[in-house]
Amino acid sequence: MDTKSRNSAVAAAVILACFGIVGYFLPKIMVAVGNYSTVAAGVIAAAFVLAFFAVFWLRGRSQRKKGV
Repeated sequence: MDTKSRNSAVAAAVILACFGIVGYFLPKIMVAVGNYSTVAAGVIAAAFVLAFFAVFWLRGRSQRKKGV
């Protein structure tokens, strides 16, 4: 494994770990927000899913621009 692929693997692992932690607490966050507004709780869930894919899409786009 060369340095570039190792750095990419570490970055992906960190991103997945962060999203895993937030995903673990997401039900509690949604219940807390759901007491205020059920629509807001749904928006938070949708934003979480979209953010997961957006982070990797932006990372891939950045890697393409660098020519990696």
